[in-house]
Amino acid sequence: MKIAILGTGNVGGALASVWTRKGHEIVFGTREPASVKVQDLVATLGKRAKAATLARACADAEIVVLATPWPAARETLESCGKLAGKLVIDCTNPLAPDLSGLSVSGGTSGGEQVAQWCGAPVFKAFNTTGAENMARATEFDVKPVMFYCGNDEAWRETVATLVEDAGFEAVDAGHLSSSRWLEPLAMLWIHSAYKAGLGTDWAFARVKRGK
Repeated sequence: MKIAILGTGNVGGALASVWTRKGHEIVFGTREPASVKVQDLVATLGKRAKAATLARACADAEIVVLATPWPAARETLESCGKLAGKLVIDCTNPLAPDLSGLSVSGGTSGGEQVAQWCGAPVFKAFNTTGAENMARATEFDVKPVMFYCGNDEAWRETVATLVEDAGFEAVDAGHLSSSRWLEPLAMLWIHSAYKAGLGTDWAFARVKRGK
């Protein structure tokens, strides 16, 4: 698949590293594609990765992955041109600046706001654990779970495949409105990792009782 990743930070880099190993083609969408930082990142990923402007990266991709900090999400999407007909995967969490909670209210979610901004099918995924776990999901003794949700049935299997290619168990959480539960789940991981002393080397997993 041809995937545009918007954002060259930890999450974007982690997903690019696992997806290029699975044969996907990655183009980072960024305002400064020729910068040393971006070119160094591309160089670590090999021939299946490159960088371009936001609009160019999205124009050539089937799938657009939003992996920016939340405050930059809307402006980034608005700089991408028309996204209708593409799949947008939203990895963001609308965190308060001090990580004390979520900054959306009124019975909605960041994922639903992203859908309003971009005018394309949106799935929420890759938001409930840290970037290092995304890069190293296959190292867990029990496969970690990654919930995903969205409204467009035509793209649901594609999202599940990308989740599995990243080393997670893909669990369908239903419609995009389930972002209202997945974003607080991310907040629980962040609180546990950074404020409750658990560290960042753990992830959620699904286990079943024996019969």
